[in-house]
Amino acid sequence: MSQEILGLLFGDPFAVMNTIGLIAFALVGSSKAIREEFDLLGLIIVGLAMAFAGGATRDLLVTRTPLALQSPIEISLGLLGVGLAIALSIVLEAPETHPVTLVADAIGLAAFATTGAIVATEAGVSAFGIVAIATINAVGGGAVADILLDRPPFILFEDFYASCAVLGGTAYWVVGLLGAPASTAAVVCALVTVGTRLVAVLFDWSLPTVQTLGLRAD
Repeated sequence: MSQEILGLLFGDPFAVMNTIGLIAFALVGSSKAIREEFDLLGLIIVGLAMAFAGGATRDLLVTRTPLALQSPIEISLGLLGVGLAIALSIVLEAPETHPVTLVADAIGLAAFATTGAIVATEAGVSAFGIVAIATINAVGGGAVADILLDRPPFILFEDFYASCAVLGGTAYWVVGLLGAPASTAAVVCALVTVGTRLVAVLFDWSLPTVQTLGLRAD
């Protein structure tokens, strides 16, 4: 049994990326809830919402039962991320803005963009569908977490974030179109997403607004 689990974890790109994404996003979501002084139940809910909402939406779009409802392992991985967030809050003064959390967020974004692209490809959707589902999978959980935290989803007005998932999903489709194996497309998608996200954080990238483009007269 243990050999089967290890084989699935290290041999299946979806399993690898899904595991990384669940732990990373549960950590990030819970860290945000801790900053807002949510109680233990509240931070668990926010953490699990960030970990699972995007994937659940992905699964519903391709008409399959969300994985979170199929396997207790999924919830266990999410709770592991919550536990890591609590541990970080004990040893760090501001874990939600610490480089560890920022990198975890970038890794989670890349992992879920990749799992979304894999599922969409297996479902036989169009190129637009692959990119759209990759992006929804990557940013959907964060949007739900922000709503639970009583603030507008930051992906709509701040930072270069969802754009990274769009680029990653596009890279997955292009690599697949060129005839490369699914594992290669997954690696490229993850690298493009996490690379652009980390560069965006480092150089404080953001998309322009109507105001910054000078298209609106004040």
